[in-house]
Amino acid sequence: MAGKDDPQGQGVQPPPFDLREFLARLPNRPGVYRMIGAGGAVLYVGKARDLKKRVCSYFTRSQQSPRIAHMLERVERVEITVTRSEAEALLLENNLIKTAAPRYNILFRDDKSYPYLKLTGHAFPRIVYYRGAVDRRNRYFGPYPNAWSVREAIQALQKVFRLRTCEDSVFANRSRPCLLYQIGRCSAPCVGLIDERAYAEDVEAAARFLQGGQREVLAGIEAKMQAAAAELRFEEAAQLRDRLAALARLQSRQSMETGQDVDADIIVAVVRGGRACVNLAMVRGGRHLGDKASFPVHAAEGAAATPAEIVEAFVAQHYDGMPVPPVLVVDGPAPDEALLDWLQQQAGHPVQWIRQPQGVRREWLDLARQNAELSIARLLAEEGSQKERTRALAGLLGLDDGGDLDRLRIECFDISHTMGEATQASCVVYQHHAMQRGEYRRFNIEGIVGGDDPAAMRQVLARRYSDAALPDVVLIDGGAAQVGAARQVFEELGADVSALVGVAKGEGRKVGLETLVFADGRAPIAPGRDSAALMLVAQIRDEAHRFAITGMRSRRAKARKGSRLDEIEGIGPKRRQRLLARFGGLRGIMAASVDDLASVEGVSRTLAEEIYRRLH
Repeated sequence: MAGKDDPQGQGVQPPPFDLREFLARLPNRPGVYRMIGAGGAVLYVGKARDLKKRVCSYFTRSQQSPRIAHMLERVERVEITVTRSEAEALLLENNLIKTAAPRYNILFRDDKSYPYLKLTGHAFPRIVYYRGAVDRRNRYFGPYPNAWSVREAIQALQKVFRLRTCEDSVFANRSRPCLLYQIGRCSAPCVGLIDERAYAEDVEAAARFLQGGQREVLAGIEAKMQAAAAELRFEEAAQLRDRLAALARLQSRQSMETGQDVDADIIVAVVRGGRACVNLAMVRGGRHLGDKASFPVHAAEGAAATPAEIVEAFVAQHYDGMPVPPVLVVDGPAPDEALLDWLQQQAGHPVQWIRQPQGVRREWLDLARQNAELSIARLLAEEGSQKERTRALAGLLGLDDGGDLDRLRIECFDISHTMGEATQASCVVYQHHAMQRGEYRRFNIEGIVGGDDPAAMRQVLARRYSDAALPDVVLIDGGAAQVGAARQVFEELGADVSALVGVAKGEGRKVGLETLVFADGRAPIAPGRDSAALMLVAQIRDEAHRFAITGMRSRRAKARKGSRLDEIEGIGPKRRQRLLARFGGLRGIMAASVDDLASVEGVSRTLAEEIYRRLH
């Protein structure tokens, strides 16, 4: 930034920050404060009912927690924003934490994309797994903590209520029942084997069950079963008996035995071994939908945050834009009053914060705590195992010289193409004992003979390291030819060739038989199946291969500017258009039978069989 004497007049240096004057001028108003460090980095964002009292407390207290003391050592200035209320300050605090990701804030990296179970607004509604924004045209149940719990519920409800799951385009073009009807998972409304009224009754029964009316639904099915048996309709009675049993099994797996239809979230935080875990258990309509464990970032910077701090941070960040149930059962002290007010504003209804539950709610809390303990124990075990793998690889490569293995950086390259078409190289990064997805890169390879992998490797390495720092290890997915090409690039760049390590496939390309090939003349090493170092190499190599393959397929599809139908001989623009119009898209075509395909104008039986064979 230009100084006061800058002839260009580009700007002036800001005056030095005077802490004493700044504190004296602080208002006794609600707002948000930001602790700023070197280079303008935001170290911490906080809210306050009274900015003057809160900010001054950081600099006037004789003792601070190790975490806060660690932060204050790095603070160069403080900035504030005044708000109209503490609830408004909380909202602003959340937004700033998300955008700035301050080092000393507890940060939950949650994509908020929780799945729902959806009943579509069709005359014959479809039951389907769904993520995204909700609307009024359809009915949504959830959110669920994970995809598995939604799919389990759909499968169980299919067995009991036999609701359709096919897309509308498929439903509109069926001429005979699909396989799901044959195995008792659908009542085949597409071909009129159940009328709209009877199907609607099944839909409403499924909705009542999802909303907590399990007993009512069970009683209704049981009454129908008894009536069918009394009228000697034994086959129908047997079907209803099986549906009743399936529903009872689902209820026994998911019920919290509340005795009432209740929506609640149970939240527990556990801190162990320098890591923190928050377990969220969801109860909807009295049914336990499952748990989701979250591991906050920065919770252990300097010193671990307390469980109460972690819970409040989770609640503020999780429910920003998410549905808030009427009951929160929380392991911890009473919340900040502003947090509870904000929750109720978000929810649009009263919210109970229960911190000393009794009876069944105490059982919920204990179960959530057990799951949190299990999750953090598993995380610590996995991290310990991964660190051992890093240490083993460093030792095998001669890098274990007492340095900080947490900073060991490995970059791995792979080349992918289809018969020389759409060649693409991938670069993945391993550091801090984990894959760093945010640092992955793809490179489109141009100007080489198709299939010349060594030439592709030369190009990607020259592009990558002409303006990037060299990592500790560069893994090359390939043998002597690729390593030789990489060595040429490193020699031209004046880089240390000892960092280059090739991963040559073993006999029969079997996992565990790979050989490590070195560019600096060292003899190749075959670590063996049981080598922890080779397990890590295989993990990084497989990730590079996956990343390259997905990129190559995307590029190939764009280059062809067509669909899988274009690859089938006999499918021209007209026939493709007719197929897409009839079935609503490629997915509908894939779901169609040979007879359905042959019914399209211009598609012969032979061509229909070929389309079916190529798409399955």
